[in-house]
Amino acid sequence: MIRIFSDSTSDLSPELVERYQIHILPLNVNLDEETYIDGKTITPEEIYVWSDQTKKTPKTSVFPVSSAVSAFKPFILAGDELICFAISESMSASAQVMRMAAKELHAEDRIHVVDSANLSTGIALLVLTAADLIAQGADMAEILRVIEAKKPLVRSSFVVDTLTFLHRGGRCSGAAALVGNILKLHPTIIVRNGKMEVGKKYHSGIYNVLKHYEKDLEPDLLNAEPRRVFITHSGCKAEWVDELRASLASLNYFDEILETRAGCVVSSHCGPNTLGILYIEKEHPAVQ
Repeated sequence: MIRIFSDSTSDLSPELVERYQIHILPLNVNLDEETYIDGKTITPEEIYVWSDQTKKTPKTSVFPVSSAVSAFKPFILAGDELICFAISESMSASAQVMRMAAKELHAEDRIHVVDSANLSTGIALLVLTAADLIAQGADMAEILRVIEAKKPLVRSSFVVDTLTFLHRGGRCSGAAALVGNILKLHPTIIVRNGKMEVGKKYHSGIYNVLKHYEKDLEPDLLNAEPRRVFITHSGCKAEWVDELRASLASLNYFDEILETRAGCVVSSHCGPNTLGILYIEKEHPAVQ
């Protein structure tokens, strides 16, 4: 049997984890001297309070090799094959730790680690693609082939409400954060080649920004795979998310519109009211 693992940065909801029988390896969140487990012993809201009180951003760290070994071992002993998805290797050592665990179990031939070259539900899109293929009876070789072909087609972007958290994490200068917040600038964070880049900057209140962001994406969304699209956010108002979902539904294009809450890793770096729309672009036939 083929089993799917992912680190916790995939931001899969508990409902999706259960529906697709995904096994999650949680990262750690470090608040000064205290270490917490992503999604288990700390929440994004608690991180926001701590960060505002201390004017710091949390440090995140990968799970130890021993945790991955313990998670993998029962399935290896049962004769299963594992496909394991990790956040981009340029952002974390998650994939490396998974490979080390496979080596310790002498199971490199049965534990297949995928560097997603992405984050958040950009990873989840690949995870659920693998789950679909397993349900269709695909073998591991076919699953790995399809996943590698789709990795460069994953489109992940987020709009950030405040630059404060990016500044605290060292990804934005203090001056830029101050000016950006005063001018109500809301940058788009885009994942390209496994790294985060700044895209279009919106200038308005965050509610209006989210509407403009969705409208700007519509031409690209109509060139996406129709199977599913994710709305992923770090605690936006429910009515904002509902309105965005209704806009996506009005396209009459996607089979499934999934909403997930960003976990502690994304939330700690981007702050509250961050929202993204994530999808896989259609694969176009090669020009002969």
